Amino acid sequence: MHQEDNLNTRFQPLNDLPTEAIFSVDDDVLVPCDTLKLAFTVWLSARDNMVGFVPRMHWSHGEESALQKYTYGGWWSVWWTGTYSMVLSKCALFHMKYLDIYTNHMPAQIRDYVTSKRNCEDIAMSFLVANITRAPPIWVKGKIFEIGSSGISSLSGHSKHRSACLNAFADIYGHMPLIPSNLKAVDARTAWIW
Repeated sequence: MHQEDNLNTRFQPLNDLPTEAIFSVDDDVLVPCDTLKLAFTVWLSARDNMVGFVPRMHWSHGEESALQKYTYGGWWSVWWTGTYSMVLSKCALFHMKYLDIYTNHMPAQIRDYVTSKRNCEDIAMSFLVANITRAPPIWVKGKIFEIGSSGISSLSGHSKHRSACLNAFADIYGHMPLIPSNLKAVDARTAWIW
């Protein structure tokens, strides 16, 4: 239990972890064991990357310049294009070192933004990992069950707020670290089309 109600506490370092892998999952998401095992196997092959089940995309507008703006693309834009640049931490694996980097080394303005807006800690983690790895995350195809019907993403203006996060974080970093990808990890033993 955390003393403070702050989304940044999600990524506070944990003492005496016996593992390098962090499985970040929201309390309203259920993940079958075989799905988690597949994701962990994928993560073992790319330990510095984020590996997850909930892909999202940032879309750029205009030429690459200091004035470039970004729009948040939800699930439908990923489904339609097959392109993503983030996997949300609502159901993802990443290396434990990112907890310390997020809490103690990521620009404080980003944590302050997350605190004030009560949103976008997942985007902040995606920025951090992409900025370090210079690589996209890995989307794993698997069954997860979201049992909650309400949350931040169900509020009016959600995409507008997430787009504002993308632009604020890109300004703080001085560039856009997120890298688009079209790859998806699939368990070939259970897929008819792969």
